Amino acid sequence: MINIKTQVGIIGAGPSGMVLANWLKKLGISAVVLELRSREYVEGRVRAGLVEQNTKDILKELGLDERMKKEGVVHDGVYLSFDEERVHIPFGQLTGGRTISIYGQQEITKDLTDAWLQGGETLYFETKATKIADFNTKNPKIHFIKDGEEGIVECDFVAACDGFHGIGRKTLPKKSFQSYDITYPFSWLGILANVAPSTDELIYSYHKNGFGLHSLRSETVSRLYLQVDNGDSLDNWSDDRIWSELSTRLGTPGWELEEGPIFEKGITPMRSHMIDTLRSGRLLLAGDAAHIVPPTGGKGMNLAIADVKHMVDAFVHFYKKNSETLLESYTDTALRRIWRAQDFSNFMTKLFHKQDEHGSFAYRLQKAKFDYIKVSKAGKTTIAENYVGLPFNTF
Repeated sequence: MINIKTQVGIIGAGPSGMVLANWLKKLGISAVVLELRSREYVEGRVRAGLVEQNTKDILKELGLDERMKKEGVVHDGVYLSFDEERVHIPFGQLTGGRTISIYGQQEITKDLTDAWLQGGETLYFETKATKIADFNTKNPKIHFIKDGEEGIVECDFVAACDGFHGIGRKTLPKKSFQSYDITYPFSWLGILANVAPSTDELIYSYHKNGFGLHSLRSETVSRLYLQVDNGDSLDNWSDDRIWSELSTRLGTPGWELEEGPIFEKGITPMRSHMIDTLRSGRLLLAGDAAHIVPPTGGKGMNLAIADVKHMVDAFVHFYKKNSETLLESYTDTALRRIWRAQDFSNFMTKLFHKQDEHGSFAYRLQKAKFDYIKVSKAGKTTIAENYVGLPFNTF
């Protein structure tokens, strides 16, 4: 039997779990991390690479942003296209200098994990959390299995950063929360290609054939997406067809899409999901354990780390000020930003995806929104503020 005692037991070694662990350590609060997958799997998962200003500020505060500053790409804006007409949204100009960076989520995970382990802290990979017990008492416990051996983490709090399928959400009392869900009638076909980006900043594009997105990972690797039907198969999409459709959907007069070898492709369903409770007793949830947003707004990882920020504030008040006030308000505080992110992600999704026949009423509404953004500083500012992330002290 493995017995561990700590102040905060963390389930999940993704970005939110590892930001939490490193942040707590800096503040003198002990933590132990349990992760179901292997280190190679966790650090090899290619996920979104959009890092908003709040997340950059947190990583800087933790002293864990050096590699991101060297290898990441700072973006001061985004391009929005509709029917081959393109407009630029200048982030810094509209938000007082706030920007985003493009830096792979898996790279952030590597940086955080390296710092944690190099500091001699405890992280058990390939470890299954089997039960969260006594979370409505002052002495919660995480039961786990590591290499066939059972173990228990005795702690003051359990932080479930273990995703939609993790044990954290499943442990919440069934009648303690309401679930909200949207399943969109389309998916994303995403590719990674060994080709320099054809743009200096991301391009979101509506086209009569469907949505297209040109993102990037580095100066030599491009990340691109196409709207496809739910149930579509990669067997229907040869490399030539993918490039042809991307060129068509992203195209504007005088601009060309460069092509290159595709080394990864996959189809991802689009959905929104959340629950309206992130805490029960001394069990607190963060990230995908509590909410999922469509990737159109780039909010997934950033929203998870925002949860962690509020969680850290609550733990600091508990341990340093002997107060449970912020623990009690954790759900309400986190939900304000979660609903804002859900709304923005839904807005961007509905604005640029083909939802009905080209020329229909739904299309005319989409076109009217784009035409407003095109001529309105207020409209552009709304996009910019939400895209780079609203400051914590204002929302």
